[in-house]
Parts: sequence; structure tokens; C-alpha cells
Amino acid sequence: MTMTDPARTTQDSPTDRVRELLARMTTREKVGQLNQRLFGWQHVRRTRTGYVLSEELLAHAEHWGGIGAVYGLHRADAWSGQSWSNGIAPEAAAEVTRQLQDAVAAVSRLAVPALIVEEAPHGHQGLGGTLLPTTIGQAATFDPEWVAERAAAVAAELASVGAHVALVSGLDLARDPRWGRSEECFGEDPLLAAELTGATVAAMQGEGERIDAAHVAVVVKHLAAQGAAAGGRNAASAVIGRRELHEIHLPPARSAVLADAAGFMSAYNDIDGVPCSANRDLLTGLLRQQWGSRGIVMSDMGALDRLAGPAGGLVEAGALALNAGVDMSMGDVAFTLLEEALARGLVNEAAIDLACERVLRLKDRLGLLDGARSVEAPARPRFPVPPVDASALVLVKNDGALPLPPGIERVAVIGPNSQDVGCLLGDYVPPLPAGEGVSIAEGLVQTLAAEVRCERGSMVRGELPGGIGRAVDLARWAEVVVLALGGSSRRRYDGEFEDNGAAAGAEDLDVSGGEGADLADVRLPGAQRELVEAVAEAVAGSGTRIVTVMVTGRAQGASPALELSDALLYAWYPGPDGGRVIAETLIGNDEPAGRMPVSVPRSSAELPVTYDRRLEWSPRYLTGPVSPETPFGAGLGYTSWTLGPVEGVPAAAGIEDVDAGRVGARVRVTNTGRRAGSQVVQLYGRLMVPGLAPRTASLLGHSRVRLEPGESREVEVRIAPSPPALAAIDGPGRLALVAGLDSSVSFDEAVEIDLVVTAAGADSAAL
Repeated sequence: MTMTDPARTTQDSPTDRVRELLARMTTREKVGQLNQRLFGWQHVRRTRTGYVLSEELLAHAEHWGGIGAVYGLHRADAWSGQSWSNGIAPEAAAEVTRQLQDAVAAVSRLAVPALIVEEAPHGHQGLGGTLLPTTIGQAATFDPEWVAERAAAVAAELASVGAHVALVSGLDLARDPRWGRSEECFGEDPLLAAELTGATVAAMQGEGERIDAAHVAVVVKHLAAQGAAAGGRNAASAVIGRRELHEIHLPPARSAVLADAAGFMSAYNDIDGVPCSANRDLLTGLLRQQWGSRGIVMSDMGALDRLAGPAGGLVEAGALALNAGVDMSMGDVAFTLLEEALARGLVNEAAIDLACERVLRLKDRLGLLDGARSVEAPARPRFPVPPVDASALVLVKNDGALPLPPGIERVAVIGPNSQDVGCLLGDYVPPLPAGEGVSIAEGLVQTLAAEVRCERGSMVRGELPGGIGRAVDLARWAEVVVLALGGSSRRRYDGEFEDNGAAAGAEDLDVSGGEGADLADVRLPGAQRELVEAVAEAVAGSGTRIVTVMVTGRAQGASPALELSDALLYAWYPGPDGGRVIAETLIGNDEPAGRMPVSVPRSSAELPVTYDRRLEWSPRYLTGPVSPETPFGAGLGYTSWTLGPVEGVPAAAGIEDVDAGRVGARVRVTNTGRRAGSQVVQLYGRLMVPGLAPRTASLLGHSRVRLEPGESREVEVRIAPSPPALAAIDGPGRLALVAGLDSSVSFDEAVEIDLVVTAAGADSAAL
């Protein structure tokens, strides 16, 4: 192994406070700042009279002269084993954080506070924490403002307990629905993911140089291309080329840099054989030198120790990661051995200094070095969080069954997700307080005057003895059957887990998603397919309507429910209040306003079916075409639409840079139905570059409009600034729209984009 000189970016400018503190530190104290070895929940014990810190935590702080960061102090879930009986109660959370910081200061020479790092992929993973729809459900809103408003509320809640850093999903793309962590992605499209990632970072960190006490620093994960894992297997190699990496997988990270994200988490996977946590070109060359990020790089849990094999040992692994650009580890042994790496000449003091400087700069940005940030409240207040509504629900079929008509007297709710609140939550969630959460069946009981009866019929992935027979009998009784199907990422407290918290032995559990739960087959599990067919056959010709609700965290196929149901709604994992939201939507009190954030395949055999894959000469198999069961961007409401003529929006004069976001298309949108509704007008383009295989299409922009019945309006859809589709074009020049041309955008007179405007439920219109 050769030692690499550290690299600075143009934005690396430590404050006097950081510079002075760094000069006073010993090598051991610097290395201590780079480590996040402790899992916080393991070092706080709840007693009858309060909370006690472990001797191990105090010894760790004394040995290193402080603590760089503590992970998961407030984390509560099946892996941590923390529950309402033994975890940190919400009313004590802020005080426990202060107790820990005081203890660290008392045994460390320089009294530098520790970063309190918490998981927040879709809400706070602490007891009483607010939970939002999973990331893929948020993507279905196509609405950065909706996402940002809720992210800001979660940040305020985290800050109130003394947390400083939120680990937030956003950089991964759901390119393979077999991957269990698809639920943590803002869909499959790079533009949509980039917009929502940037909005989330900005909302959680707030405005200005300092991150104030109402906000938290964001470390976005994972960098990079984890969604391209071979076979959809978690942390497997991403066997992709440079263009695929830049066009598809890096735009969300670029957006996070532009939002001044406080940090990035390096991914488990390798890219073409180079592990991300050892990839200097990625972490230093691209992220810092080319993009100018000033944030820290934090490794994923245990990722550095996984480098020991290819590196030749744990000492070598730590040196490899540090030289690549990793600043802080999580749970690893490797970074605790950096003093030995220094003595052996594997790293130099300058590399340790630079990593420590970045960590200290983050603490300074949070106000920790001057005491400007403290937790004053003895108990955490409840923060008003904007309600979860039907913005994330996607209606993909409706043969007149929805909204449910008034006067229904008998409703059967059938399926493995009919009465289960846990199935609505997704992975990375704390246990709910007793009595909190509304299942789909409970939601219908609360909103309908009808009699509502339930049968599971089957488990998520397995048969339920006698279940289909009971379900069939119930279906024959009902006027409307609501099939609650799909998947679950629920974790059990008696389950087994990997060292990093991923599910172990998930094949033996009744789950189908989450970290450690990858699937070979993305169709509905066989037991659910049998249930659907039996129920449909039982009510055939009776006039009973079948409405299917798909609760899932991935692009899960819905057949045969799609064909045999009168209506089908994708609900993703909507959160604890999801049952009420679903019920309100089914009866028409709310409108399903979401659009599909992924393309849904018919089966794993035809993958990939992402809408923006490369054009193929023969896009079919002998057994049929390669096309999605439900396409990206699809979604219906409770009204009807038409699109009028489309015209280009040229620059005011001469050539206008697309980076200014000032070119696109204008189209007349008309609500032709009998009730108000919202529509997402989507602008797609096909980029034609001589010598490059084009994609079928790329999303270039979108605009949401709400219209009253009969209302018509001209809607302008602008090409987004720096469209990801253009991210990997080589050569000089800039992408520009020439005034007066309606249908093409030129790049050195060698690039064209054919534009198409679409709106779900209405015909497409070419420019």
C-alpha cells in the first residue's frame, strides 16, 4: 500500500477556532474524533430512578480524549432491542443527551462535544418519533415542497432531543426491484431523486452557514450506485460504466452538494471492483475536488472492516479508507488502528489532520465548539407535523369502483395486510406507542357506516391454514371486497440480525422487504396470487366489486390482482396513519394524487424495465415484450383530463443556457371531469448524441396543477437546471435552446432532444 497525500478542495477553509483546537490536539485525540465506535443504546441503562451511562463509554472517552460521534443513542427497534419498556422515553431524551455530553466533557482534556448521530430515513427512529411514508412513497408525490415541509418537522424533532446529525436516505436509485432497500429510494429516476434529495437536505439543515438549534446536519446515504447492485442483492457489486454512473446514480449526490449537505455516507458496494469506501476517485476526486463538497465522508456501518480482506488486514483497511477520503468510521475497528498505520508509514499526519479538521468544522458549523448549541428543554415537545395525505397514493386502475359509492352495507377486508399496522411502516422504524396507528381495516371502520369484516386469507409469503376458504366465504357475503396485499418490512424483536442491523434469516420470516430481505421474484408471492384468484372466482358475476390496495416498498408486480380487480391502488408504506388515509381515499374524501416513482415489471425474468433504459433493437423475448406492467409516471385521480396543443418555450433572444432552467414546453391542460383534481404534467426528452446509444426517454421536468371541474389552463414545464440526462456528455460547449426552434435543443450542433409532454390519464403530446 502506498501513502497518498491528502487533498483539499477550494472550500476547505477552517475557522480560527478549528485551527487553534487542531493545533492543541495529540494524534490520539485526533484519531478519537474520527471514530464512531459506540452504539449509543448499548451504553445507557434505564433504571427506576433515571438513566445510567456505562463504564465502557466513560473509559472510551477517557482513552481517546473525547468522542468523535455516538451512533444511535435514541435508536429503538428490534435490532437494538430498545422498546417502550427499556428504551429512552421521549420526555427524558433531551436530558439523557445532556447527561452523556457532560460525562464526555468531564473525562476529556479539551471537552469537545460528541456528535449525536441518529437514523432518520423517513422519520426519527427513537421512541415517539414522527414517522413519514418511506422514501419511495415520498417520491410518488412528485412534490419537493411536500417532502421538504415534512423533513423540516422531523429535523426540529431530532434537534429537540440533542441530536446533531441525521442519516437520511436519498442517493440510491431503485433500479432493480429485487433489492430489499428499494423503499429507501426516491424512485428510479435521477432527476426526481435529485430534486427530492436537495429539498430534504435544505429543509433539514436550514438556511445560512450555521446549522441552528432547530435544524440538524444531514449525512446522505449511500455514495454511490448501491441501487445498481448485481442481481438486486444488497451490497453486491455495481457492474456499470462511467456514463451509467454519472447519468443515473450521481445526480442525487450532486444535488446534495449544491444544497451544502454536511456529509455523505460511503456505500457498501464496489463499483467495477473498487469498494466505495476505498474509492479515492469518487470520495476525493469527484466529491471534493470536482464538485467542491466541504462535508465529511462517513463510512457505512462496519464497511471499513470489510476492507480487511482485500487490503491485507485491519490496519491496512483503515489506511486505505483514510487515504481515499473517509473522515469518520461507524462501528469499525479499522479506524481505531490509525496510530499504528501512522507508525508504519501507511498514512501521514497530514491525512489525519485533514479528516479531523473536517469533523471539527462540522461541529463548529453546528455551534458545538463555542457552546452556542445546547439542549434547554427538559422534555421533548411534540412538533406539529403536516399531515400525511393521499399525495403519495397512486391509483393505477379504476373501472368505476372508486370512490366507493354511498350506501354500501357490507365490506370485506381480505389479505395479509388487512389488520396489520406494522406492515404500513417499512424498515428503520421504532415501535409505536400502545394504541397508536390505524390499520386498513380500522380505517374503513372509522370512515364507513357499513359493516366491515376481516380475514387475512394468507400470510405475506406463506399459506395460512384454512385462510383461503374463510376469505372466500367472507367475499361472498360482501358488496365490496378490499384486498390488502403486497409486502412487509416488519422486524421482530425475536428475529436475528447481521452485525450492521440488517435482517438475518429473513427467508424464515413473513417479510418481503427492508435491509437484508432481497427477492428473486418481484411478483406477488404465490400464496397471495392464489388468494386473489380464489376471491375473484367466488364473486364472479355477483356484482361484488374488488378493490386492491398494494402495500409495498418496491416495484412489486400486482398480477393477477391488476387484471381481476376493479380498482388498484399502490399505497407503498404510508406510515402509522396510513390506514386512515387509505380509507379516506377509497371513499373519495381525498384524491389519490401520486404518480408511479418506479416502473413495475411483470416478473423478474424481464428486468430491467426502467423507463429510461437504453434503446434496444429487439426489445422483446420469444414469450413477449419487455415492457412494464405499470409504467413510471402513471397514476389516476377521480376526474378526467385532456392535453391541448404543445408549443416550445424558446429563449427570449439568441441562445439560452439550459442550466438557467428557462426552456421547455407549454401545454393547455383541461379538467374534463365533474370534480376538482390535480395533475402532474411531465416533460420527457430523448437525447440524441452521435456515437452514443440513446435512452428511450429521460424526465426533464414536471409541474403540478390543480383545476376545478371544466377549468382549463396553460401549464409551462421547464427543463430542470442541469438535467441528469446530460450529466455525462463529453466535450466543450453547453446545452442550449436556439430561439425559434420548437423541437430541438442543440449541443455544439450535434445534440438533439425530442420533447414529449405527458399527463397520466391523458394522451401524450409531442412538441
